[in-house]
Amino acid sequence: MKKNLLKKASAFVMAAFLAMAATGCGSSSSSTGVSSAASEKKTIGVIQFATHPSLDNCYEGFKEGLAEGGFKEGENLTIDFQNAQGETANADMIAKSLAAKNYDMISAIATPAALSAYGATKNAGTPVVFTAVNDPVGAQLVKSLDNPGTSCTGSSDVLPLEAQVKMIRAFLPNAKKIGILYTTSEPNSISMLEKFKGIAADEGFEVVEQGVTNSSEVASGATALAAKGVDCFNNFTDNNVVNNLSSELQAAKKAGIPVFGSEVEQVKNGCLASQSIDYVALGKQTGLMAAKILKGEAKPSDLPVYTVEDAAPVYNETVLQEMGLSLPSEYQTAEKVTSAK
Repeated sequence: MKKNLLKKASAFVMAAFLAMAATGCGSSSSSTGVSSAASEKKTIGVIQFATHPSLDNCYEGFKEGLAEGGFKEGENLTIDFQNAQGETANADMIAKSLAAKNYDMISAIATPAALSAYGATKNAGTPVVFTAVNDPVGAQLVKSLDNPGTSCTGSSDVLPLEAQVKMIRAFLPNAKKIGILYTTSEPNSISMLEKFKGIAADEGFEVVEQGVTNSSEVASGATALAAKGVDCFNNFTDNNVVNNLSSELQAAKKAGIPVFGSEVEQVKNGCLASQSIDYVALGKQTGLMAAKILKGEAKPSDLPVYTVEDAAPVYNETVLQEMGLSLPSEYQTAEKVTSAK
């Protein structure tokens, strides 16, 4: 009888132990608020098209968003970061290499990087999350902003072109011609140029354009554009041009005309003013989207593209003084920066 009681007691204890073991992980995850998907280690590849401040800020924000979404580098996340150094051929090669490693996701910073990543992964269906892509529909990365319908989604840095043109008119009330230096192979630049022309015409501006094909042509292209009698240059988020901003600024300074940038880092580096997008915030939003996909809470095909809506005016006091210009009354509360040393 005692033996039977001991056997029954042992069986009861063992059953209780197995039940606790079976539910232990679920209880632990619930108590800490961490989903089982987020507790799994993930590996992603990141392609940044070029090294310049706005794209660097996107990457920093991206990591912040991932961390807030439950994926911290060095803990449950490994990031294979690669920089294409502004060369499309490099971006293509990196994308193919990352795709062959079957990572959980590839993130792409800037339009050329996104095109390379999608081209290398679309047949396999690897999720691609992009940021700093101005026109993802025009670049054929997604079918629409609300319903991507592909293995891609991410965030778009649509420039506040109307506000930018009004800013140029306020700083240069007598100006007639705006010069645009752009890269002919960047879809976002072509798209923005067409939109900008119509908006500028409404403010009485003529747009004079100068296309370049690579980094070696930026200096000569800027010089040629200045020689066409423009009153200023205006930048888009053209990676090739921004990556060679010093060459453009040098040509503009020689011609005695200002350059209007597309974000605060360009203004810090010598542009006169800009309606500026917060690229850290843009990257963070993208990181949060990536975290949802990694946790299985969303699919790229169903997750709407995030479009930045907020922009704030910023001007460079050093350049303003050098150009002998006055700060327009409507921009008295704009953020003030000085040229980077």
